Amino acid sequence: MTEPLLRVKDLVKQFPISGGLLNRTVDKVHAVDGVSFDLAAGETLGLVGESGCGKSTTGRCILRLIEPSSGEVWFEGRSVTTAGKDELRALARDMQIIFQDPYASLNPRMTVGAIVGEALTIHKLTKTAQEYEDRIVQLLETVGLSPDHMRRYPHEFSGGQRQRIGIARALAVSPKLIVCDEAVSALDVSIQAQVINLLEDLRSEFSLTYIFIAHDLSVVEYISHRVAVMYLGRIVEIAAARDLYTNPLHPYTEALLSAVPIPDPQVKRKRIMLQGDVPSPIHPPSGCHFHARCPIAQMPMCNTEKPVLKQSRSGHWVACHLRG
Repeated sequence: MTEPLLRVKDLVKQFPISGGLLNRTVDKVHAVDGVSFDLAAGETLGLVGESGCGKSTTGRCILRLIEPSSGEVWFEGRSVTTAGKDELRALARDMQIIFQDPYASLNPRMTVGAIVGEALTIHKLTKTAQEYEDRIVQLLETVGLSPDHMRRYPHEFSGGQRQRIGIARALAVSPKLIVCDEAVSALDVSIQAQVINLLEDLRSEFSLTYIFIAHDLSVVEYISHRVAVMYLGRIVEIAAARDLYTNPLHPYTEALLSAVPIPDPQVKRKRIMLQGDVPSPIHPPSGCHFHARCPIAQMPMCNTEKPVLKQSRSGHWVACHLRG
């Protein structure tokens, strides 16, 4: 067994809620609640779930854009969670992020060339002005943009073009891991396909590893080798993409997949309608977080005992008392 590129163990993030006259911490939002997984070099892991389940927070905690409350993250055997400022800057060359909103993630006062080239300056990756400009042109052409675009500003581009600029910025430091944080969710469907194909081509060309965060399961199926399903801060199922889509084990995964449209009018799929709303992450349910909405829950086991993520069959892990 080769050492994984990324290892995440028992990652927890809680956001304090302040209130009262003295602005004390009165409660906490349990955004990420004990997430663990390994990621091999060259692999794409899809991270899916409903809005507010902790997907983006998990990705940002891995990169230390948000400080985790507890847990450990290792990248190539180096600890990310205990890294100091200088070590974290060195790690930033290997771990980059593509943000969700292509309109908010680019500085409107900077030209495209300055946005893409900022990391080159910070990490001192070019020696001369000509080398700097040539590298920016190369990056823009790699993502399907023209060299002339480097002197324009973000407001002159469409959403799809802006996301390509964001991808070029992430590629500037030749990273090994890229966290794609809902990278296509703000784009039109036709543009989504173009960006997904670009990301796939880049993965093959530069041997990249992706954590692909999304709520659209059909998109995740296309790009991912493995898929992890999150519910209320916890991973409830993780498996190879084809295995998870054809043989889901967790009731929540079954419900999510039942809502995915099938482009064949002859194929009928029974829709699983979950009862109630997603509970508040401030006061998540005891035991299995999903028990209040689960159609197969058995009391008192499901509402008192926390299910452990365990291997049900080769490469397929599930956190369920009744499906393990």
